[in-house]
Amino acid sequence: MVVEIKDKNLYYVGGVVRDEILGVPSLDTDFCYEGNAIDFARAKGFEIVRENPDFGTVRVLIDNKEVDIASTRTEIYPKKGHLPIVDNIGCALRDDLARRDFTINAMAKNTVTGEIIDYFGGLEDIKNKKIKVLHSDSFIDDPTRIIRALKFAVRFGFKLDDATKKLQDEYLSKINYDMSYHRLKKELKETFNLNNAEVYHNFVKQSIYKLLGPEQAVQPCNFEVIDFIREVNPENIWLVYAGLYNLTRLELTKTEQEIIDNFNLIKNIKPESEYDIYCLFKNCPVESILMYAFAVDFTVVKIFFKSLKNIRLELTGDDICELGIKPGEIYRKIFDYLFEQKILGLLQTKEDELEAVRSKFLCG
Repeated sequence: MVVEIKDKNLYYVGGVVRDEILGVPSLDTDFCYEGNAIDFARAKGFEIVRENPDFGTVRVLIDNKEVDIASTRTEIYPKKGHLPIVDNIGCALRDDLARRDFTINAMAKNTVTGEIIDYFGGLEDIKNKKIKVLHSDSFIDDPTRIIRALKFAVRFGFKLDDATKKLQDEYLSKINYDMSYHRLKKELKETFNLNNAEVYHNFVKQSIYKLLGPEQAVQPCNFEVIDFIREVNPENIWLVYAGLYNLTRLELTKTEQEIIDNFNLIKNIKPESEYDIYCLFKNCPVESILMYAFAVDFTVVKIFFKSLKNIRLELTGDDICELGIKPGEIYRKIFDYLFEQKILGLLQTKEDELEAVRSKFLCG
């Protein structure tokens, strides 16, 4: 555990307990107080950074680290698929754990005794490598749990238990598209950013792509391309996969939209030469190029990355100016010509490039 606070009514909850049992590092330490966490923090004299009475949460400063403490609470879903409303702050610990997504995330550990509190069989499910929801309406309440299940399955090598798989299949056969797409995007990013081939494989195999909207065209899984994408490991790796589908329901950033737009511009173009390949990809975001590899032609993308991506000219604009050519549109034509000649293998040195400019643009 990263930070230690002890009280008989204070518990480590969720992922930090699961990860300790699994023996894997945990990024966060989640605390839950059985009662009102804000009152608890005040009574303890903690330095309070921020408090949110509506949610019963408080952020405190301990050993120069900011720590979040949540009150036990229940939640209700007045509108299925959207954010729940917090209810009954200070409820019993069992009721708080019952609102969580899967049994493996619904355990607590007492900060004083170290006792593992496991009302729903999470320990047994970890032992059996199973992901199991806590109730039959789990995916109806929050469809993004389907993406979370995929994430945990890939991350830990687990599988959905039979009943949970049946509930997932039932939901995906009659999806309510009135859902929180902000949360869906967040889970998609976290899951695809695992950079694991099994994510996309199961995204397709289990028809999870249907969450993005009706009438999606399926892009088959290609492990060779996925291995290549994993090696390149672009910043927005999630979009290389999710962007192959219709994302009009997701709110994309300007950069993310540019990646999609670039792919849409190039996806119907088939280059016929190495120079065509270079021209097609030279100004594209790497994610757009990798989408092209997946959906259009992997071979030309391999050529670009292996032979063309890092081609550079030695000649500069100043060098061209010294030849007596005034700056203007002619410079673009000169550089395009030089790149074409370079790709054809006709230029090896800076002097070759200078001579090419002289013979093409200064003769006559």
